[in-house]
Order: sequence, then structure tokens, then C-alpha cells
Amino acid sequence: MPQLLCVVDHAVINVDDHLDDAQALFQRMGFQLTERGHHSMGSSNHLAIFGENYLELLGYEPDGADNPDVPKGLWQPPSGLAGLVWKTDDAEATYQHLQACQLAGEPPTAFFRPVTLPDGSIKDARFCITRIDARHVPNGFSFFCQHLTPEAVWQPAWQQHPNGTLALSEFVIVADDPHSATRLCTRMFAPDSEMSRAGETFYLQAGPTRLRFISPQQAESEFIALPDDYHGQPRMSALGFTVSSLTQVRTCLRNGEICFSDTGNAIVISPRHALNVALRFRE
Repeated sequence: MPQLLCVVDHAVINVDDHLDDAQALFQRMGFQLTERGHHSMGSSNHLAIFGENYLELLGYEPDGADNPDVPKGLWQPPSGLAGLVWKTDDAEATYQHLQACQLAGEPPTAFFRPVTLPDGSIKDARFCITRIDARHVPNGFSFFCQHLTPEAVWQPAWQQHPNGTLALSEFVIVADDPHSATRLCTRMFAPDSEMSRAGETFYLQAGPTRLRFISPQQAESEFIALPDDYHGQPRMSALGFTVSSLTQVRTCLRNGEICFSDTGNAIVISPRHALNVALRFRE
């Protein structure tokens, strides 16, 4: 059976019907966000684009909050960090692989989002995704994304951030049993021997992004607090970013009146101040 590409494409923060507040908050942190996009399947978003990956703020417009015909996001996930998205070059082949692993969700789904490019032209950003069976992803969702029009996402003009962010470098999952939380990844990608371990913490390098599985004690030590809905099962909880300068991050956060903790070689924003997800910046 061919191996899947083990590379994180993007992380999704579910903001429900608070897109305006989420947009304002992340801009105050120093992220450049794309204009609000609207998917053909009903959800809306803003993106912070980096070198090879990106961050997505996903939600729906407030006027759809009481309309049963408007989808509330793609899978009605919990608020906060809720989506781990992997890259694929072939959504159909990935679906067949997931079927063989008994991890497949629905067959590949194609959708699009109209985009205004920096030069003023309009193009549809097109995608085909293959979902992982939701029963294997507690407290969120995960899928593989084939970018059919990558030029409608990775535009150099959108990759320049006032806070100097260069990459999504870390995706953290907290669980009472971190080793058990790694099983989905090892079933999809590799045997346990390729999952690195340091004490009770487990690592999987997935392109520029390191996936980490940690205990709640470790999460509180590193990120000040846990997501407010943590109950022991695996929970996507924190993101790490590589930046060109921590000085730029400090300036943006102070100007934006964002509460943060500064250790000198890292800056942390707790889940209480970042939509129920911890954020860490390092050079």
C-alpha cells in the first residue's frame, strides 16, 4: 500500500459566527489576513498565509446563525483549534488509502472559493478534500486537501506579516494518554518506530510543522492553560509559529493590547486570550 504524504497543509480555528471579532483579534496580533472568503459549501474564512502552510479562521456569517439552511462550518466542531489538515497531491488515491486503513470518511469532495488576487483579478480557489472518519478524530476534524489552484492561496503579497511570522511550525494535541492519541497518525503514515518520543511527549515531523502529543500537565506548563472544554480525550490545543523577530511580535502585541507571556526566547498567548487556542512564537 503506498504511503501518504505526511505534511501539514493548514490548521483550522473554528470561530463560529464570530468572524469579525476573530479577524480583528488576529490582525491586532500582527497577522496579515486575506479578505473574507466564502466557500461554495457555505462556510466563510480568513487566512494567514505562510511559506508552505497557513492558518484558517473558519466560521459563518452572523446572519446565518438562526438559518437552518446555512451550514455552521463544515462539521460543527468545537470552538477553538478544531481542524488538522494534511496535504495530498491526489485526493482519490488518498481516499483509497484511507479505505484500506479503515479510516475513510466520505468520498472526495470538490468545492471552491472566489478570490480577489493582489493584482485585482478574480479567480476561484479550488480544492478537493478527503475526510478522515470523524469517529477517529475526537473534538475536531481532520482531512487531506488537494489544492487544484495553489496560486490562488500562496501569493507572496499575502505572506508578509507585521509580526514577522514565517511558518506554522507546531501543532499540539493534548490528551490524558498522549501515546494513545498518536495511533491515528501511525495508522495512516508510519509504524510507531517512526514516531519520536521524549518522556511522555510524542513527535511527528510533518513537513515544516511538527505535530506534538502532550499531557495536560505539560500543556499547562508550556501554554499557561488548557482549552476550556478539555475533558481528557485528545484535544487540538496549541499552535507554534516561527518568526523572523520576537521584537516584531512584542511590538505588535503591545500595540494591539494583547496579553502575553514573554520568556525571552518565546512568546506565549494563552487560550484565554486567543479564541480557546494557545499560540507560541519563536525565532
